[in-house]
Amino acid sequence: MAIGDQRCLAIVGESASVTEPATSPLGIFGGTFDPIHYGHLRTAFEMLQSLRFGEVSFMPCGDPPHRGATFADAELRLAMVRAATDGQLGFTVDDRELLREGPSYSVDSLSALRREFPARSIALMIGMDAFLGLPKWHKWREILQLAHIVVAHRPGWRAPDLGPLGDMLADCGTHRIDDLHGNRSGHIFVHDVTQLEISSTEIRELVAAGRDPRFLMPDAVCRIIEDSGCYPAVSSSAEPV
Repeated sequence: MAIGDQRCLAIVGESASVTEPATSPLGIFGGTFDPIHYGHLRTAFEMLQSLRFGEVSFMPCGDPPHRGATFADAELRLAMVRAATDGQLGFTVDDRELLREGPSYSVDSLSALRREFPARSIALMIGMDAFLGLPKWHKWREILQLAHIVVAHRPGWRAPDLGPLGDMLADCGTHRIDDLHGNRSGHIFVHDVTQLEISSTEIRELVAAGRDPRFLMPDAVCRIIEDSGCYPAVSSSAEPV
């Protein structure tokens, strides 16, 4: 065992290792999905295939602790995620954070999943921007005790080599996919994904301006947005808030 692996086990505990994983890893893809778009879907699909996950579970955030209130309500965002993932083998939807009261902390969702799947490898999928802000998360150091962290890397972002995240990457980082399959938690894996310059913010602004978001998301999601009017135009005469 490498020195880095030993330090990582000291961080997450010996129970992180499993001799025979129950099934292929479960990827957890959280977010507000306000709205979900092809950038989300392509990232999830590439990780599902490249990292040989058994499934990727989309987990819409109920009450995001690190940003303001969502624009579309929970019911609509869940409907959009279900519509976007419908029929895609390996994609599932988990609505636990929408049903749970209080802030939607990842550590709470991962704790619940770990109780459901005590031996299964679980991987929390996040972007590099979210990873760089990880020390601001609630009980962030406990996450590697519960799951792996898989970071979606895009050009222009650099993984830290100093500070608490640099130390964690030095101790728990891996380039071996087998580490995600042979251990139930405890590793950080940085994975390159296709760069699609699509953002939920820009989609909301586009829709509010009366433009068509077609080809930025599945048609089924476009129809939900159009039918619900969840991203209305903001009147220029409205008072600022």
